[in-house]
Amino acid sequence: METTIDPATGHPLPADAIQRILHIAKAVHVYNIPPQTSAKGHMAATWTEDPKRHIFTCRARIIETATSTPSSSTGDSDGAEAETESESVKVDIVLEDASAGQLFAAAPYTTPAVVEPAADSSRFFALRVQDDAGRKATLGIGFEERSDAFDFSIALQEAQKALGLIDGGGAPAGSKGVPHSKPKEEVKRDYSLKDGETITVNLSGTKFGRRGARPAQQPQQQQSGGEMASLSSFALPPPPPPSSSSSSSFSSSSATNAFLPPPPSAKEVKSRRRISAQALGFDDGQFGEFA
Repeated sequence: METTIDPATGHPLPADAIQRILHIAKAVHVYNIPPQTSAKGHMAATWTEDPKRHIFTCRARIIETATSTPSSSTGDSDGAEAETESESVKVDIVLEDASAGQLFAAAPYTTPAVVEPAADSSRFFALRVQDDAGRKATLGIGFEERSDAFDFSIALQEAQKALGLIDGGGAPAGSKGVPHSKPKEEVKRDYSLKDGETITVNLSGTKFGRRGARPAQQPQQQQSGGEMASLSSFALPPPPPPSSSSSSSFSSSSATNAFLPPPPSAKEVKSRRRISAQALGFDDGQFGEFA
């Protein structure tokens, strides 16, 4: 039977240990990164601009390990003691030599802060590794394709669910096995109108409000009179009556114009001209042959 090895330490695990590989990336670049100096986060541009910071290209795996550990004994009804077992789950991110499979560095994934995305690129991450003695260091890892980096992030979310760091919906949670507090029930409010209440709308100020019940009996004539009063403010005043002088002048002129004589005919005009010419001593004859 093949012995299960702890990927982070290389030590053998109990026979009932179960391992599950959450993600494998075949080509991951490892960098020796400088300490973080900005509050914005790690900048991948400072890693890649200097070729000397590139350590090597390796394989990265995210491994979930579940083991059973005996817990305290409990007594049954007959007085006999029975041992119970509790399951513990851990997740490790290991960097290995792709050709020989030798372990280079391991990062126990106990908190999301173990892996920090770079502030200037979605393909680079800052990984906090740890050895058996508890010494820690921060290395930079980078993926050649964005799709590989996306799959790596999805596998980390799966690891957080397995560890109980987040719940199934992606919200932060406490440690595994601790019951989560239920959200407070929303207080239901009654927005229905009570008996006798009405809704008033003020179009000028766009305000809404409630007003109490109006009197049950209101004279119809008073209501209609109020509406006529409100509409009368929009009516134009009648024109002023004409004065006596203007009316008399208008009547006399109209009467004069009504009895004007008709214009003279052409025959009358010619006879008048002939009479005036004779009065001056000229006589053109009957047909005007001396004109």
